[in-house]
Amino acid sequence: MNYKKITVIMIALFITSGAAFAQTVKKEVADFISSVYSPRAFNTTPVSDAQIAEILKSGIQAPSARNAQPWYFTVIKTNELVKKVISASTDGNVLFVISGIDDAQREAAVALDCGLATENIFLAAQALGLGSRIYTNPINAINSGMKEELGIPAGYKAVAVVRVGNMDPMDATSSASTRKEAKNLVNYK
Repeated sequence: MNYKKITVIMIALFITSGAAFAQTVKKEVADFISSVYSPRAFNTTPVSDAQIAEILKSGIQAPSARNAQPWYFTVIKTNELVKKVISASTDGNVLFVISGIDDAQREAAVALDCGLATENIFLAAQALGLGSRIYTNPINAINSGMKEELGIPAGYKAVAVVRVGNMDPMDATSSASTRKEAKNLVNYK
C-alpha cells in the first residue's frame, strides 16, 4: 500500500472518530447540564483561588448581545461579608455577585446577558465538583445600600448572586428538587 492510500485512510479514520467523539462529548455535556442541582448543604472547606479563577473565566466567556459584555463580577471571600449578603451561608463559601450596566434602554438585554454569565458561573462551579446556588433575593439590599461596600462600580447594579462552596458527597438525585414535566411546560406548533 502506498503512502497516499495510508494517509487517506488515516484521515478518514480521524474524521470518523472525531465526529463520534464530538457527538459523545455533546451528549456528556447535555447529561451534565441535566444533572446539576442547587444544594443547600455546604461544608467549611474553602474554595481555592485557582477554582475561583476558573469559575470567573467561565463567567467572562459568557455570550452577550452584540458582544457588549455588560457585566462586572464581584467576588466575596470574607466570611463576615458573605454572611451579610446571605445569612445562611457557611464559612468557606464564596459569593460571585454579577452586576450589569444600569441602562434603561438596554435593561432586558443586560439582564439576559448577566443571566447567561450567572449560568456559566453556576455550571463551572458544578463542573469543578463544587456546589453552587443562584440567589436573587439579596439583590434589592445590595443595590439599595451595599454597592459601595462590595466595590460595585457606579453605573452598575447587582443582578444575581451565586454562592459556591465545597460539599460532602451526596446523592444528587435524591437531593435535587423535582422538576416539572416537559408536557406541562412545552408546546409544539
